[in-house]
Amino acid sequence: MKPLIHLNSPRLHYINTTLDNPCLTVIPEGVTVLIGANASGKSTLTKIIEKGWNFTTNSISSPKGKISIKRIEFSDIHTLTGFKAQYYQQRYESSMNDDVPTVSEIIGADNNSELWSRICRRLGLGDILERKANFLSSGELRKVLIARVLSARMLELLILDNPYIGLDCRSRNILNESLEQIADEGVSILLAVSDPDEIPDFTDCMIPVTGMTVGRASERCGCSVASLREKAASLFSFAIDGEMIPAPEAAHPRNSEPLVELTGCTVAYGNTVILPNISWKILRGEHWALSGPNGSGKSTLLSLIHADNPKVYSNNVKVFGMRRGSGESIWDIKKRIGYISPEMHLYFGGGADTVREIVARGLNDTVGSFTRLTPAQLGKADKWLRLLHMEDIAPRRFNTLSGGEQRLTLLARTFIKNPELLILDEPMHGLDSCRKKAVKSIVNTLAVRDNTTMIYVTHCPDELPECVTHTLTLRQR
Repeated sequence: MKPLIHLNSPRLHYINTTLDNPCLTVIPEGVTVLIGANASGKSTLTKIIEKGWNFTTNSISSPKGKISIKRIEFSDIHTLTGFKAQYYQQRYESSMNDDVPTVSEIIGADNNSELWSRICRRLGLGDILERKANFLSSGELRKVLIARVLSARMLELLILDNPYIGLDCRSRNILNESLEQIADEGVSILLAVSDPDEIPDFTDCMIPVTGMTVGRASERCGCSVASLREKAASLFSFAIDGEMIPAPEAAHPRNSEPLVELTGCTVAYGNTVILPNISWKILRGEHWALSGPNGSGKSTLLSLIHADNPKVYSNNVKVFGMRRGSGESIWDIKKRIGYISPEMHLYFGGGADTVREIVARGLNDTVGSFTRLTPAQLGKADKWLRLLHMEDIAPRRFNTLSGGEQRLTLLARTFIKNPELLILDEPMHGLDSCRKKAVKSIVNTLAVRDNTTMIYVTHCPDELPECVTHTLTLRQR
């Protein structure tokens, strides 16, 4: 394979981070996969390849001289709009949405081409072009970002960091087909992934990244992609001791009272119906999987339960036996619920709290240093940090963590409060394969041992915990 980029420095630097590069790794032309566990250095390496050429400490070169590189890392709505909600439920409040662009406004006139039209049809974006971007699901947002990348031409290297997170099976297949077509047109592709199963069939080369060290490239050279996946599996060794999962101070009641009741609920924004006449009853101790393709309304449905969406007041919704709008505050609801969503990391990035403090504040649903934490609360946080092997990052600020470390921090914060109702919306976002298994083990224990009622959302059947007893499937709108 022809070399595209030479990483000539034994140590590579990006701002305050350093990667060891003992093999003086070469990125070849074609499709290359960077594979490694959470916090191994993959994202840092993609940033170095994109922007680290001018660092005086880095020696990076290409036989082609200066090359055109585009890197995309899906993170949140800011990538598309610049809109920043100050608190989670703000995204649902109509008075806050005047300045948020629609999908068609994000696309802009420059993309009014036959190529763009084909991409929109292929990804199924036609029905959401006039929707405000903050009302898109995580998967829909990702598809808009991917569409913008796929419409780009005159690239020599396209870098995608964890591109498969949040995509349903159909969208994953469409993305892979599109990437393979781009590769056939002569654009080299660099994919950073955290799961061997995400290595696509058209991969030409694999580069392991472990412990902030760039490994030696393995070219496919006629062997099957399965052999690359098998080789990659050896990079993952994270496990937890199930006996160490903290037990609650008080078990939840074991009765069959309804915790959630939705009757004939409809949610629409303008002429767009997000949820059409949904009824759902969840009894205490039940464990539900909530499924459906990207954009089917799963996150909107959860927002009615979790007290975030003002549309709840025009619908018949009872949570913990209380009809919404009967005088309770959203905090009366939230204190009994543990909740995590794909975009929750956005609301923790700028504070002074350490990882240890963020986890401990899950006990009283606070964000920021407004209340003093007790030794007992910090001690409970320490138990969860030890379980998840996070002691080393306990004193760090949230915005210094990798995406996987941020996700583990928020999961520990969710689990620590021993909620009556656990709502896990795509909880595995950004986790490597071993950490997914560990989290699934924890969820099973909380559900069965502690009788925690649960709603679990995922596009990957393999991520569903064994405790699931019921399924609600939403259809494509």
